[in-house]
Amino acid sequence: MASASSLCGVILAAGDSTRMGTDKALLPWPPGAPGTLSDNTTFLSSAILSLLPFNELVIVVAGKNEANLAPVVYSNGASLVRNPAPDNGQFSSLRVGLQEVLNRGRDAAMVTLVDRPPARLATLQTLCAAFMSRPDETWALIPEFGGKHGHPFLIGREMMEVFLRASPISTAREIEHQNRQHISYVRVDDPAVTLNVDTPQDYSALSSTPRA
Repeated sequence: MASASSLCGVILAAGDSTRMGTDKALLPWPPGAPGTLSDNTTFLSSAILSLLPFNELVIVVAGKNEANLAPVVYSNGASLVRNPAPDNGQFSSLRVGLQEVLNRGRDAAMVTLVDRPPARLATLQTLCAAFMSRPDETWALIPEFGGKHGHPFLIGREMMEVFLRASPISTAREIEHQNRQHISYVRVDDPAVTLNVDTPQDYSALSSTPRA
């Protein structure tokens, strides 16, 4: 059985949000939408607040939006690191975040995207329990809902090093497929883990999405 790991949350928030037309990280969650943890929360603050109880620290990976995100990051108790080349895509932000996890002396990460509603408390508890009791040959746990894989996913040091050694032009999906024997998929009753919010239409639909 794998030893207990020091989890570090990683939120990828360096994208340009071109389809939304404004930075998704700073959009407020509509009242009553899934992931609304308290009043006046944004995509970014909701993500931070959901991960903090399960991680020793939370790191937000920003890009060109670093200055705009910094007040939200620091006021909610998280740390900030900048991807110097966000135009290289989401995989480059993942690598920046994971390297920062190692730099901070942690050996495992809980990774999510800023445009996903926070997973339910029970979902995160289930994922953490499964991760801490995983066998040695399991390097990562990914939530699954409705036959789709989602976020946050949890990875140990072995999988972190695989991502960091990979070609910079790879994708996380490619690395996942190459290492399926080391990945466990955990079924959860939580549609938030696979919900994307990319467009104004997606954003408008959030308020009508059941929280239960």
